[in-house]
Amino acid sequence: MTNHPATHDAVVATRTFDAPITLVWQMWTDAEHFRSWNGPTGFSVPVAEMDLRVGGKRLVCMQSPDGSRTMWTTGEFTEIVPNTRLVYTESPCDENGDAVSPAAMGMPEGTPQTTVVTVALQDLGGRTAMVMTHAGVPASSGAGAGWEQAFDKLAGYMETALKQDS
Repeated sequence: MTNHPATHDAVVATRTFDAPITLVWQMWTDAEHFRSWNGPTGFSVPVAEMDLRVGGKRLVCMQSPDGSRTMWTTGEFTEIVPNTRLVYTESPCDENGDAVSPAAMGMPEGTPQTTVVTVALQDLGGRTAMVMTHAGVPASSGAGAGWEQAFDKLAGYMETALKQDS
């Protein structure tokens, strides 16, 4: 099921994946896996660094399909409940992790400096229900469509990973 109602201050996406909860958790918390699916269709993630602990830092670079534009974000993990809940902040930055204004990154007026991503997972007996909330994102940002494309990539990546394991 796919749903991404966007309001002035949050994008919410709900998905059910044909994958065990431990695999979905790894997709969010293992940098190599995260690099393989994150970002809209055609975008790549050449850099993903994650110190997975409360207070641990994140640094992610998303690159446009033609390689002409990069978008760096940084943040920190604020809540980690393995296989259940992950919460982290996200802010635009440069390649060193130093904050830059959302406007300097081409984001719409009104985009806050820091947003919060919450991933809630539920075990459905071999399948996994996921609710992702990206709080602080204006509806005009297009983030809902970008997240949906990323989750399409995630589903395909996990399907391939499961086939390789069987």
